[in-house]
Amino acid sequence: MKPALTAYIGVSAAYWSFMLTDGALRMLVLFHFHGLGYSAIELAFLFLLYEVAGIITNLSAGWIAARFGLASTLFAGLILQIVALVMLVPFADQAGIALSLFYVMCAQGLSGVAKDLTKMSAKSSIKSLVPDQDGQLFRWVALLTGAKNAIKGLGFFVGAALLASIGFKASLASMAAALTIIFLLLMFKLPRALPQGKKDAKFKDVFSQNSHVNWLSLARVFLFAGRDVWFVVALPIFLFTQVYAILGVKTDAFFAVGAFMAIWVIGYGYVQARAPKWLGADVKASHRLVGMAAPWAFALASLQLFLGGWVAVDPNPSLLLICLGLFAFGGVFAINSSLHSYLIIAFAGAGRTSLDVGFYYMANAAGRFVGTLASGICYYYGGLAPSLLLSGLFVLVSALAARKLNH
Repeated sequence: MKPALTAYIGVSAAYWSFMLTDGALRMLVLFHFHGLGYSAIELAFLFLLYEVAGIITNLSAGWIAARFGLASTLFAGLILQIVALVMLVPFADQAGIALSLFYVMCAQGLSGVAKDLTKMSAKSSIKSLVPDQDGQLFRWVALLTGAKNAIKGLGFFVGAALLASIGFKASLASMAAALTIIFLLLMFKLPRALPQGKKDAKFKDVFSQNSHVNWLSLARVFLFAGRDVWFVVALPIFLFTQVYAILGVKTDAFFAVGAFMAIWVIGYGYVQARAPKWLGADVKASHRLVGMAAPWAFALASLQLFLGGWVAVDPNPSLLLICLGLFAFGGVFAINSSLHSYLIIAFAGAGRTSLDVGFYYMANAAGRFVGTLASGICYYYGGLAPSLLLSGLFVLVSALAARKLNH
């Protein structure tokens, strides 16, 4: 097997394994602390440092990778995730909400650093391992990202299932052990085909001078703010409340909500992976794919504004129709996200791929931060409808930014 292909497989395995634990950890933390009586705003705060850490990490990780090589950031991400999981194992449930909030925020912040080190390493490595011809780069980027999201979706279900079956601490310990095994295997098996560091890389180079990278990054901020404003806190707590009222058993509600979140993200990942074929990437030049970013974002904004308006005016909206509407959002969102993930790799300058990708994913983390905070606030004060409406407005701004890519 060629070293480049072996490296791609190794990087993908590391990324996918990491995202399984990342998805599971999100569900574990969300439902565990909701069960301890945390409010929607307090739950949002649990994830804020995770997103802040992503902003800082992505800004610096591109330079670290450029300076020390992509393998170093990949391994660092795996190690930090193991540490974050272990930090939460001896956590005292009755330590008091203020202390608990601070401690869990710190652990989540470390996990946020780990995630973005791993993600930046995986995404940046593709440009050096896969040629950009006949839509091949788009297909491999979409496969890596789509499979990652499908696995993260599986992680949502795994997290909810573990919490219901073996509890919070045992779940964390088992995930830490599994990720340690993956890390050790990669340490000995990953070939030296990843780009190496350059001693002359300067930190100031993380800020891109490419207008396409900058406009795409701005579009990414509002695209992911538009997803997370309903996805992170508002929807899981809304669904848990609704399902628990019907079933009357918390563990059953955990399974049901975890299953919905898992199916949504798995479906989203599947569409991401299929996006190149559906968009005709093998027959369209990259400049034609650029022109598709804004129309797809406008379609997504229209869909979400309609759904949010309907939920706002209907005093008893159908739970089934809400779920179907959010599945439709997931499909269109996946097209947007997959297109963005390809474009940043295509726009990234020769010799500075990790820097441009790091800057772009810093914008992604900024959007998730805004969306996460807004998710808790919107649900606390107004329920699901304000979250959906704000989502539509965020995506509309993303569409306007994407229009600038055509200039």
